[in-house]
Amino acid sequence: MSLRLMSLLRDACTSQRALARHLGICPSALGSLIHRHQFPVRRNPDQVRAAITDFLRAHGIDDAAWEVDEDEVEPPGSTPAAPDQPRHEMPTEEIDDMLLRKYRPDPDALRHFSLPADPFEDVQDIADVFLSDDIRYVREALFGTALHSRFLAIIGESGSGKSTLREELIDRLRREGRDVHVIEPSVLSMAETEAKGRPLRVQDITAAIMATVAPTAPLKSSREARDRQLKQTLIESHRAGFKHLVVIEEAHALPTATLNHLKRLLEIKDGLRKVLGIALLGQPELALKLSEANPHVREVVQRIEILTLPPLDNNLDDYLQHRFDRAGVPMARVIEASAISALRERLASSKQRGMSLLYPQAVHNVLAAAMNLAAQVRAPRVTADVVRGV
Repeated sequence: MSLRLMSLLRDACTSQRALARHLGICPSALGSLIHRHQFPVRRNPDQVRAAITDFLRAHGIDDAAWEVDEDEVEPPGSTPAAPDQPRHEMPTEEIDDMLLRKYRPDPDALRHFSLPADPFEDVQDIADVFLSDDIRYVREALFGTALHSRFLAIIGESGSGKSTLREELIDRLRREGRDVHVIEPSVLSMAETEAKGRPLRVQDITAAIMATVAPTAPLKSSREARDRQLKQTLIESHRAGFKHLVVIEEAHALPTATLNHLKRLLEIKDGLRKVLGIALLGQPELALKLSEANPHVREVVQRIEILTLPPLDNNLDDYLQHRFDRAGVPMARVIEASAISALRERLASSKQRGMSLLYPQAVHNVLAAAMNLAAQVRAPRVTADVVRGV
C-alpha cells in the first residue's frame, strides 16, 4: 500500500497531510495506515477506503487501486507482524511536524552567545523584512493589487512569510499615506466544510467590507438590497478617492462557491474603473483548487494571477546574515559556515516530502534548537554536528 498510495498522492500534487485532514485523522494515524497497513481504531475501514478513493478522484486520480490485497490489511487494534529487518522509519508527516516544531533560543543560549535579543523574533519593523528578488516581486505585486484593484493569489508553505507580506503591506500603505481600505474577513473559525468548522461565505465578506468602509451603516436585511447597498457604498467610497482591498488568509480553506463569488465582487465597477481588489493568501492546496484542470472555478482561474513564495534555497546565507545583522551580532560568531551547509542539507531536499523546507519558520526552528543544544554542551559556535543533532 505504501508505495502505491504515496505515488498517487504525488501524481495528484497533494500531500499526506491534506489527505489526513480530509479523513479527519491525525498524520500519525495515516502514517500507520500507509506504512503498517493499520486502519484507524474506531473508524470503519470501508468508510476510510471510500474517503481515500473520493479524495484521489477529487484531485484528478480516477484510479481506486491504491490498496493492497484484503488479506494483507490488518484489522484495527492488531499488532503488525515483525518484519525481517528492524524498521526505523517514522511516518512521513511526523517527520515533517518535527521539522516545523516551534523553538526559540532559551535564555541560556542568548547568554552563551552574548545575544541581546532573539535573532529570529517576529518582524517588528520594515527594516526587519528580508527582500530577495523573488520576495520583492511578490511584495510589489501585492502592493499593485491594492492600488489597481487586481485579483491575486499568493501561495506558500506554512511559515514561508505570507502573513509578513500582508502585515508589511498594511504598514507600507500607512507609511506612504495611501487611501486604501484593507478589508480582512475573520478566518478564525473558517473551514472548507460545515463538518470541520464554518465556511467563509460571500455574505461574511460583504459584512466585512461594509464594516470597514461604512461602519455606521446598518446592513440591509434582504440579499438583493444588501448587494445593491454594497455596490453603492463601494462606488461612493471610490469617488471619494479610496481604494479597497479584500485580503483573505488561509484561503486554501475557501469553499468553491465562495471563490466563484469573489469573481462577481470584482465585477463591481464605477463606469470602467474597478473599485475592489482581492488578495488570497494560502498554502499549496489553494493552487490545486485554482488549477486549470478544475472546471468548477474556470472563471476565477481566467482572471486571477498566481504567485508562489519560493523557499530560501538560493538566499539562505543572505537571509541569515540579514537576521543577525538586525540583532546586532556577527553571524560568524554564532554559526559556523559548515552549520549553514548542514541546515541546507537537512531542509533543502527533504526526502520525505520531495520538496524544499527552507522556509523562514523552519529555518528559525532548526537553528533555535541548535543554539539551545550548543549552549547545553558549551560549544563555542553552532556546528554542522550540532545542527544534525537536533
